[in-house]
Amino acid sequence: MKQYYAFLKVIEKGSFTKAAAELGYTQSAISQMIQALEEELGTTLIYRSRKGIMLTPDGEEFLPFITRVANSHAELMEKAREMQGLATGNIRIGTFTSVSSNWLPSLMQDFKKLYPSVQFQLQQGEYTSIVKYIKEGSVDFGFVNPDAAEDLETVALKQDHMLAILPEDHPLVSQPTVSLEDLAEEPFILLEEGELNEPLEAFKKKGLRPNIQFRVIDDYTIMSMVENGLGVSILSEMVMNKVRYRFVKKKVEPPITRTLGIAYKNKKTLPSASRYFIDFIIRQLSATR
Repeated sequence: MKQYYAFLKVIEKGSFTKAAAELGYTQSAISQMIQALEEELGTTLIYRSRKGIMLTPDGEEFLPFITRVANSHAELMEKAREMQGLATGNIRIGTFTSVSSNWLPSLMQDFKKLYPSVQFQLQQGEYTSIVKYIKEGSVDFGFVNPDAAEDLETVALKQDHMLAILPEDHPLVSQPTVSLEDLAEEPFILLEEGELNEPLEAFKKKGLRPNIQFRVIDDYTIMSMVENGLGVSILSEMVMNKVRYRFVKKKVEPPITRTLGIAYKNKKTLPSASRYFIDFIIRQLSATR
């Protein structure tokens, strides 16, 4: 392929000498490459005159074909570098409990079937800390509510319902739904989510201030606390899949939902393995909607 690139560079620069200097060859080496290409094609492509170099009529005919071959080769090499990155890639993800205990295990397993050598590094946090991880570069991308990710590129993936959870013997268990007014009167266990907190936003919209008795950073700890009668809470419906804690889930009135998505600084500058995994996540979750 060297003679193809040499030919195009000579045409671009209008000089064997300038092309040699830019490509790092001697002028003699460039001349030999052009000669080899002409012998391969069985024609003369370039002729020199006092005014410089010019394409022959055959050179004019061959130029677009040579250009396409050179561009295709460059794309092929770029793809090879991407695939090499996938073969040795380390994907660093900021995440929180409901995602890391539900979506991520199966997504990682399916992705590793395609690219077995890829490694994953998970960094747990909440919305605010995950955004910080992304901005400082300690993770490649993270799962967040897009509303919490200012100055980052985001992709919304799914709406997640949030439910009230009550001790089994709580008086509100007999009601078909529980209102925010009812919950505001109870000892409340708040899941710390950083600067954006969907249940607190819902209380605020209703002009209510919940009776917060505990602030906790782990969903499962909150479930255990509710099970033991320490208060009530509002958690993601998704995080309560497959749990064995004894409590009662109730729909909240008005309903509370949160948007789950991913955020990153600039997808074009991410490692190839992370870019492929982001696209894989989007495809997989879109297929399950």
